[in-house]
Amino acid sequence: MILVMANVCLTPLYAKAVAISSPSEVITVNADVVDGVPTYSVDYKGKAVIKPSTLGLQLADGPDMTDGFKLISTSSSTFDETWHPVWGENSSIRNNYNELVLHLEQPEHYRKMDLRFRVYDDGVGFRYEFPQDGVLTYFIIKEEKSQFAMTGDHTAWWIAGDYDTQEYDYTECRLSEIRGKMKDAICSNASQTQFSPTGVQTSLQMKTDDGLYINLHEAALVDYSCMHLDLDDKNFIFTSWLTPDAQGNKGHMQSPCHSPWRTIMVSDDARDMLASNLILNLNDPCAYDDTSWIKPVKYIGVWWEMIGGGKQWSYTNDLPSVKLNQLDYTNTKPHGQHPANNENVKKYIDFAAEHGFDQVLVEGWNVGWEDWFGHSKDYVFDFVTPYPDFDIDMLNEYAHSKGVRLMMHHETSGSVRNYERHMEEAYKLMDKYGYNAVKSGYVGNMIPRGEHHYGQWLNNHYLYAVTEAAKHHIMVNAHEAVRPTGLCRTYPNLIGNESARGTEYESFAGNKPSHTTVLPFTRLQGGPMDYTPGIFEMDMKKVNPNNQSHVNSTLARQLALYVTMYSPLQMAADVPEVYNRFMDAFQFIKDVAVDWDESRYIAAEPGRYIVAARKAKGTNDWYVGCTANEDGYESTLSLDFLDPDKKYEATIYADAKDAHYATNPQAYTIVKKKVDHKTKLKMKAAPGGGYAISLKPF
Repeated sequence: MILVMANVCLTPLYAKAVAISSPSEVITVNADVVDGVPTYSVDYKGKAVIKPSTLGLQLADGPDMTDGFKLISTSSSTFDETWHPVWGENSSIRNNYNELVLHLEQPEHYRKMDLRFRVYDDGVGFRYEFPQDGVLTYFIIKEEKSQFAMTGDHTAWWIAGDYDTQEYDYTECRLSEIRGKMKDAICSNASQTQFSPTGVQTSLQMKTDDGLYINLHEAALVDYSCMHLDLDDKNFIFTSWLTPDAQGNKGHMQSPCHSPWRTIMVSDDARDMLASNLILNLNDPCAYDDTSWIKPVKYIGVWWEMIGGGKQWSYTNDLPSVKLNQLDYTNTKPHGQHPANNENVKKYIDFAAEHGFDQVLVEGWNVGWEDWFGHSKDYVFDFVTPYPDFDIDMLNEYAHSKGVRLMMHHETSGSVRNYERHMEEAYKLMDKYGYNAVKSGYVGNMIPRGEHHYGQWLNNHYLYAVTEAAKHHIMVNAHEAVRPTGLCRTYPNLIGNESARGTEYESFAGNKPSHTTVLPFTRLQGGPMDYTPGIFEMDMKKVNPNNQSHVNSTLARQLALYVTMYSPLQMAADVPEVYNRFMDAFQFIKDVAVDWDESRYIAAEPGRYIVAARKAKGTNDWYVGCTANEDGYESTLSLDFLDPDKKYEATIYADAKDAHYATNPQAYTIVKKKVDHKTKLKMKAAPGGGYAISLKPF
């Protein structure tokens, strides 16, 4: 680790406006108090990125903290370190910034507040800090009023602002067009609450007419409400909009405390947006002394049979109502459509063992699925009792005998109080049977009733589940939880999240072909996604005659997603019977790594295409992936990232000439050739297609 910290200055009382630049001076923040109102602006290479914007908070239990401030003093410092994540896109990350703190006082109310800015070469983070030496001890936030004043009518890639779901397809349009496109941008969901006709979620990706890429998000969301953005579409000013609690308040605070970081990434190269570590760097270092138990995972699972195949999580049709502590399932008649049964799970275990997968997820193993959804049911699952056809002792012993683990599934049905009621016993059960990873879910409206998925109370619960799991050496993959904000640096057993529209929607209504060219610019900025790629059968009626959906991707692009959609938790989501038909293509999924020493973004444009190259951790093997929208993508791929002293065998999995996501998605070619760092490959991704390449030295 390289670490340098030095105070640059400490200004006297009643300071004037101050500017601070990034280490390479490409980004500058100007901060001031104007007529009692804290303000800031951001420039990139001399161009305005954020015009003068105001900062402050409205309080529910006292005078607002939006004006009446004096700038008492400022302090600045520099910081430079190199740290090593437990897992990640790169094995080492540089954290280098210049910092400015504005020490503010609101004399009329005897209150103090600090504004802290950290300026990196790839962006800016700022947050509110409330010291304990003022009179502000306990307070309630009515709304945070952080402005982000844009310089024009930028193009944006956005999803609707919503307190309960991020599972929307992205819309690309001008800021001025968001209002008119909002209705069509919203699809139905198990739980959803919009708040504004111009409200959008972070991470928000934009592009200016003169070629700047701007991204707005937040980092280190702890004990605070998730931030959305509400757009003044006349003046192109975004203002923060927090998720309320059941009483309508946006945050209950106790000093000393601080807000999450508000982040602004900026570059004139789209590849820099994907390579940025701004969000991770703004989070605290790892909280655990021992991380040896945290391991990246490649898994298969009993899941797609239900999602796409129409089979059931439940065991019987005999029960319109379930009271778990009053019911003996052995007295019910099974409906015969329950895939989480002994023989089927053994089949998955055998497949995992044969092909080198770490774990097998099993959904629907535990009692209670007959009435789990839509009833606002408190005691919905106990997370420890298996159905009669799931022999938990035998199956875990069978899996371990083959070098495979089972992955636990905890669906809460939104009953968070019930999950916390059972959490310790559920984790102890995992300890007993050797589970070390859990996929949790939060489908439906929340209990406590009236709370939202992204409010302060729920955000605290998600982190509680992760830190309690760590006591049992358990890794967590939370679905329907709040979108990630880089907390995986501090708590690396948070190995994955869903928190966006994933592959499952391909079996519902289909995702836009451009979807996977947007997600790395938006949702993945805060942390990895359990996107569940690897679907090889695109025509869903061949899987389930009652399902008329189509997966909007070529088979070759499904392979590429293991590279372009970074995650240390990767699922081969299709069923073994389908993979057995395409074993030559399946080889890439078997080979591709889930942890990396180095990552490079070769080409990128949001909504159009992404080409990424990654070097597998501890090896000299490289993998390349390309995902393209409905227009496809042609380019010459330079392999100059390879070791100049080595020769490589390239295995190229590409779309066939007549491949097309809609009409011929399973048309692919596999070619092997000898290459080196001077090689240039002419590559073509079909509409909705892509390619994947493994590069192994010989």
